[in-house]
Amino acid sequence: MSRLRTVAHAQVSSKNTLSIYVLLVRRTWVKGDSLSMRFMVMVKATKDSEAGVMPSEELLTAMTRYNEELVKAGILLAAEGLKPSSTGKKVRFSGTNRSVIDGPFAETKELIAGFWLIQAKSMEEAVEWVKRCPNPMMEESDIEIRPVFEQDDFGDALTPEVRAQEQRIYEQMTKNAQA
Repeated sequence: MSRLRTVAHAQVSSKNTLSIYVLLVRRTWVKGDSLSMRFMVMVKATKDSEAGVMPSEELLTAMTRYNEELVKAGILLAAEGLKPSSTGKKVRFSGTNRSVIDGPFAETKELIAGFWLIQAKSMEEAVEWVKRCPNPMMEESDIEIRPVFEQDDFGDALTPEVRAQEQRIYEQMTKNAQA
């Protein structure tokens, strides 16, 4: 039998955005779990998304229906849209030096406009879910799917002490999400 321990979930909303359920998940997977993989599904930015063009009511409705399907299937862990890179910053690391670079960032095709965090049985299942998604842009667009590292992927480097520290971090995240 598989087990998944969910630490917390919180409804996140603001005046000018959709209400999205965010799940903060701390996993303890037992071998043989049927949903043992998480995937970051990234919506690539376009010229319009970087210009701040907002989706139409029709697209928002279609995306909300799609998100509801993901929730009903029990695979959606988090979903958010991102503001254009002109509102962001990058921190460049060079040894011990840090420099801050203001947006916008030049390579639109490399930027992310939004994401889902989902759990699925396999990459193939994740791909099938993404293929059902309405086109998130009003033009040709790409969605990238990448597996998320799980604790066991780190092998012996993730010592019992580091695991305990990770547990404390997730517990604090739970408290923060509920505040």
